[in-house]
Amino acid sequence: MNPSVLFYIIIGILLVDFILDKVLDYLNASYFDREIPEGIRDVYDEKEYKKSQAYKKTNYRFGIITSVFSLFLIISFLLLDGFEYVDTFVRSYTEHPILNALLFFGIIMIGSDLLSTPFSWYHTFVIEEKFGFNKTTKKTFITDKIKGWLMMIVLGGGILSLVIWFYQISGRNFWLYAWGLMTLFSVFANLFYSRLIVPIFNKQTPLEEGELKSEIEDYAGKVGFQLKNIFVIDGSKRSTKANAYFSGFGREKRITLYDTLINDLENDEIVAVLAHEVGHYKKKHIIFNLISSVLLTGLTLYILSLFINTPQLSQAIGVETPSFHIGLIAFGILYSPISEITGLIMNYFSRKFEYQADAYAKETYASEPLISSLKKLSKNSLSNLTPHPAYVFMHYSHPTLFQRIKELRA
Repeated sequence: MNPSVLFYIIIGILLVDFILDKVLDYLNASYFDREIPEGIRDVYDEKEYKKSQAYKKTNYRFGIITSVFSLFLIISFLLLDGFEYVDTFVRSYTEHPILNALLFFGIIMIGSDLLSTPFSWYHTFVIEEKFGFNKTTKKTFITDKIKGWLMMIVLGGGILSLVIWFYQISGRNFWLYAWGLMTLFSVFANLFYSRLIVPIFNKQTPLEEGELKSEIEDYAGKVGFQLKNIFVIDGSKRSTKANAYFSGFGREKRITLYDTLINDLENDEIVAVLAHEVGHYKKKHIIFNLISSVLLTGLTLYILSLFINTPQLSQAIGVETPSFHIGLIAFGILYSPISEITGLIMNYFSRKFEYQADAYAKETYASEPLISSLKKLSKNSLSNLTPHPAYVFMHYSHPTLFQRIKELRA
């Protein structure tokens, strides 16, 4: 295909994606002032409801600004041959394909992150601060950035180097080796994420002995769920928002509770939340998600292998010297519509799995503590209780609060 045609397709994809996203945001915002459905009206009192409305509208306006800036940045970069400039710059230092790619992506990604940092700073220290969520110090914000860059260099750089090396030694068959590498990495990350990655950013401590731990262990024993690792993470270090998650499998499985969750919920509500997480494990949702991720990665890499040798990919974004890393940039944009479709499919299954995990918690523990916990978590995060159905379909990985409670009370 002619590089000029590919260029206009790339611009078209970026514009269509932006317009679709903004239309969905507008539709969602048009539902902000709708009446809260019966059954969840007790989540907010009048003062809290007004605060939640203000929070939603503030984030909506801020999202428009950030997305317009991002679109302007990428289109300007394409029109002004920014990729060609960066590629020429790194080639003036080295022609080694792996070092070339590492320097290229390092400049692009860190440069992009630096440009977006003022927006992230404003969101954290102005918006989140204004509505009482922010607990992040300026020191933590900066150290998180530095740690993120170091992880990107070590993990991202290491994986990229191996993928390019596979390409050099095997040509188009590189995708098989890359797929194997990504599969190993995914399994390793699922197993050891909480043990190796989380401690870089947060402190985790075993849940102390006491009534809560006893109730959790009693429930785990009742449903035949072997659980030795229950940890508390210092989520309050960054935000007042609460969460809990399940990670790993086999002997490495563990449940992690945010300290904010423990502070916000009663013991029976916490056990109900954990029963939901155990439901994900018992229903094999974690295995499904892992296998699905591996298969989607394989599909993406295979399609990439069909096009990566095409010089038109590099030329389409203004780079005359074809290379793996430039082709990867162009392919990433061209592949985004397919990625959007697969994302919709995964969101559908995710929402379905949430219902199943809720049902498991209802069957093995109780529905009312889970309902009250969901209401409290929604209230404490100023959640949108009236999202537009189209927005839910496109973006939500969980059913709405109203939908979940309706199913739990059915």
